[in-house]
Amino acid sequence: MKYEHKFFYLCKTPLSAEGPEDVEVITRVEKSEEFPAVFKQYEELRSHAFNDDDLYSIIRADDIYDLIRTGTEKQAKEEGFEKAQQEIITNLQHRVMQDGDANAQAILKEVHDIDA
Repeated sequence: MKYEHKFFYLCKTPLSAEGPEDVEVITRVEKSEEFPAVFKQYEELRSHAFNDDDLYSIIRADDIYDLIRTGTEKQAKEEGFEKAQQEIITNLQHRVMQDGDANAQAILKEVHDIDA
């Protein structure tokens, strides 16, 4: 087994993401002392999606943010996209059901092959 140094990557996945190439790596934590600041940034970026009870609500998110621990930026993008996919679908389906959002409906159909 070959040792691989791992980093934390703060990733942003837009609701329109079609693959890992659409995931943006916002920052990479190289030293453990940096982690608290990046975690705070992560929480701030997600704060708009908290409901009145201070619980994170995926249906309120404009983008999906994740902290991924892995070895390379490419792996972070792949894991970020994989992890975000179900949340993206849930968010888009909610937008279609609640607001009749044609853009969300098109993304579901074209990217995820889901009729809503």
